[in-house]
Amino acid sequence: MSPPSNYPGHHHRASNSTSSTPAVAAASMSATKTRQYAHLHSQLAQLNAHLADTENLLRMTAVQATDMRFLGGYVGSLFMGSAKVLGEEGVVKSDNSADDKGSSGNNDGFEG
Repeated sequence: MSPPSNYPGHHHRASNSTSSTPAVAAASMSATKTRQYAHLHSQLAQLNAHLADTENLLRMTAVQATDMRFLGGYVGSLFMGSAKVLGEEGVVKSDNSADDKGSSGNNDGFEG
């Protein structure tokens, strides 16, 4: 038993009088495939361009992340340095005020 002719991919010729119909169908299918391949080619070209842009952006992001890490360390060291300087000034001020008040000689910078 042969499959019905309406299944896709099964071309069945009934007679020689319709031999031009499959040729026209093949030419039509060929034109459709050509159009689809051209569309696919343009989409792949666009995808390739977008991937190149993404690769560029990722490369720049990696460089910027390294720079941000350096800046974070730099700002952290500035904070630590300023805290040390300001902390020492606070200790010196409290020592001077403790000496003025005649405190018991506690020299740690804290009152108590």
